[in-house]
Amino acid sequence: MEASPRLLPCGDSAIAVEFGNAISIEINSRVMALDAALQGVGHPILETVPTYRSLLVYFDAASSSYEEITAIILDGLASPVTMPSAARVWRVPVVYGGSFGIDLIEFGETHNMTAGEVIRRHCSGLYFIYTIGFMPGFAYLGGLDPALETPRRSTPRLSIPAGSVTIGGAQSAITSVEAPSGWHVIGRSPVQAFMADREPPCLFSAGDFVTFFAVEPEEWPSLHRASCRGELVAELVQ
Repeated sequence: MEASPRLLPCGDSAIAVEFGNAISIEINSRVMALDAALQGVGHPILETVPTYRSLLVYFDAASSSYEEITAIILDGLASPVTMPSAARVWRVPVVYGGSFGIDLIEFGETHNMTAGEVIRRHCSGLYFIYTIGFMPGFAYLGGLDPALETPRRSTPRLSIPAGSVTIGGAQSAITSVEAPSGWHVIGRSPVQAFMADREPPCLFSAGDFVTFFAVEPEEWPSLHRASCRGELVAELVQ
């Protein structure tokens, strides 16, 4: 039986709706269903911020009471929840190891795996994008092979390149811009996950699925140039 969501006040102008404490597609689908339901409300709902397991709802406290917003949220919770079976599925190219994946060898040794085995397992997964955040276009991916789960680095790096394919804890990710990171870098994709002058700027969306396939280092320059021109080097297979 699904647990009832909890509504928690956050200051005088926001309410957090918590659906659980686990990372799961079922919980996230409930979050996204409520988010979609509230998108059409308009004023006094000002903004909604979805996460893996909760939705933060900002409202106009000058014109509406906590009780009124609670009633709107409860009405939204009655909306049907659909699993993302018809979501988009992306096949994303990755150059693994070497200068593109500086942690791959050490990462494999930690798990008593060859680099090839790490790559095989990483490419075998079907990853669900739970949320976009931390940086513009940064995709948090669930669905990592449990054998690859690894705590984050004890010492974060000050910067890793855009397109880095990383593993941290039970998640994988594709970085969208150059930024600090404590995740393990096992490869890099030529895909431009975020381009400010593109419409939409973020290539991936919460609710999409991602799979990875390995490409050779020699293919990187042409794929990267094509991606920078706005060409779709990730394959949209559904």
